[in-house]
Amino acid sequence: MADSELRQRKPQDAEEPVQAPKAKKSTKSKIRETDAESPWVDVLRVISFLFVASCALSYWISNGESFFWGMKNKPNYMRVDWWKAQMQGPLYLTPEQLAGYDGQDASKPVYVALNGTIYDVSNGRKMYGPGGPYSYFAGCDAARGFVTGCFAEDRTPDMRGVEDMFLPLDDPEVDAQWTTAEMKAMKDKEMADALKKVDDALANWVKFFANSKKYHKVGYVKKDEKWLEKEPRKKLCEAAQQGRSKRKNRNSEY
Repeated sequence: MADSELRQRKPQDAEEPVQAPKAKKSTKSKIRETDAESPWVDVLRVISFLFVASCALSYWISNGESFFWGMKNKPNYMRVDWWKAQMQGPLYLTPEQLAGYDGQDASKPVYVALNGTIYDVSNGRKMYGPGGPYSYFAGCDAARGFVTGCFAEDRTPDMRGVEDMFLPLDDPEVDAQWTTAEMKAMKDKEMADALKKVDDALANWVKFFANSKKYHKVGYVKKDEKWLEKEPRKKLCEAAQQGRSKRKNRNSEY
C-alpha cells in the first residue's frame, strides 16, 4: 500500500529542468552581423566622404571659386595642355612659324611671344584671337607694342628708340637756362631714367605672363643672331610721341 501510493504520487518537490542561459554576443559579432546584413552602408559612407573631400579640395584650390571643379582658370598641373608641353619640352619657332599661331586656325593654340619667350594664351582666345582687343599680339613677338601701347604699329621685338617716349621734348628757350655742361649732365640722367622705365615696363609684362595661372610658357623664338641689324630703325609711334612733354623750367621742380 505504501509503495503503490509512492508510485502514484507525483514528486512535488522535484525540480524542473533548468535551461542554460544564452551566451551574450560579443561586440565584434554584432558588427559582423550588421555588416553582413547591410553591406551598402559602408559604401555610402565612403562615397559621402569622397564627395565632401572633393568639394573641400576644389574650394581650396580655386580660392573659393567653386565646390565642383568648375573654376575658370585651372592651375597648370590640372591642365592637359600644360602636361603635354612639359613632356614635349620647349618649342623653338621662327617668327614665320610663330605667325601660324595667331588664332586664325581654331585647331591650333594661340601663342604670344614677349622678349623672345612664347606663351600659350589659348585660354584667352577671346582676347588674343581674331577680333579680340589684343589680337595684334598673337602670332608674333610684339614686345615694343606692349610698352608703347601702339598695338598695330609696333608688332615687333625691336625696342630701339622706345626710350624716347619717356624723354622730355627739347625747348630752346627753356634749354638756354642751363650751361652746356649742365645740359649734357641733365640729358644723360634723363636718358638713364628713360631706359630704366622701358626696362621696368617690359619686365612688368614679362612677370605678368611668367606668373599667370591662365597662360603658360611653351618655348622660345628662334631668330638669327644679327636679326636686329637687318631691321630698319622704327620711329616712335604717334600715340607714344604725343605723350611726351616739354622739359620744365629751371626754377620749377625737376
